[in-house]
Amino acid sequence: MLFTIDVGNSHTVTGLFDGDQLVGQWRLKSDRERTDDELAIRYHALFSMAKIDKKEITGIILASVVPALESAWINCIKTYFSEWLKVPLFVVSSGSIENRILICTDYPEEVGADRLVNAIAAWERYRKNLIIIDFGTAITFDCVSAKCEYLGGTILPGIAISLDALSTRTAKLPRINLASPPQQIIGTNTIDAMKSGILNGYGAMVDGLVTRIRTELCPDNEPLKVIATGGMAHLIFPYSALIEEVDTMLTLHGLHLLFNQQKTEQYCG
Repeated sequence: MLFTIDVGNSHTVTGLFDGDQLVGQWRLKSDRERTDDELAIRYHALFSMAKIDKKEITGIILASVVPALESAWINCIKTYFSEWLKVPLFVVSSGSIENRILICTDYPEEVGADRLVNAIAAWERYRKNLIIIDFGTAITFDCVSAKCEYLGGTILPGIAISLDALSTRTAKLPRINLASPPQQIIGTNTIDAMKSGILNGYGAMVDGLVTRIRTELCPDNEPLKVIATGGMAHLIFPYSALIEEVDTMLTLHGLHLLFNQQKTEQYCG
């Protein structure tokens, strides 16, 4: 089995693949204070509940944007998993995947590992110009050319950050739950007005940015695919006219793809 680990600022998403089949998936809060031993205890419990023997895990790939947790995960894997690994731990970075995608930014080492994994996964699937919108702690728009070039993108505050700002920086605006959407754009009470502002506002923002990015990415009106991922993508999808598809497991599938490509090269080498 392959254990895939995507460490984000707010959540850590992990998955277990048996061949090409995703057989287990977990989303936990990213705690920067968590130690390697604590990670081992937590995932031992999760594997036990899923009736999975960790000795079945023969490969691990890790993508992280949190340095402290990346170190904890590496130590955890060395201590508790390395005995059964058939290939070394694969840690995703701009340097480790430079032969997979051409990174055309000023400072390639600054690009988050998850953004590169998403770019590679989406390009392998569609082989065309892409805008990949990741709704995480921050919302990122990643632009990939039809030639598999990572061109850069935009970064803006995520939905949870905006909601926290509204409730903590104002005297009378409450914390709200977006699970039940507003019935109309014009809110007739405070909560519905906030819900409408966030959902319709972010939907309009997405469409506006996609429209502007398209003019730079596809000046001759070349084919373009717009996909969304991340934990809150499903909330905004109904409010955007230009997002074509939501794939919340894009990063895990990208990690699975990268690991298998590397393993094939090792065997062929």
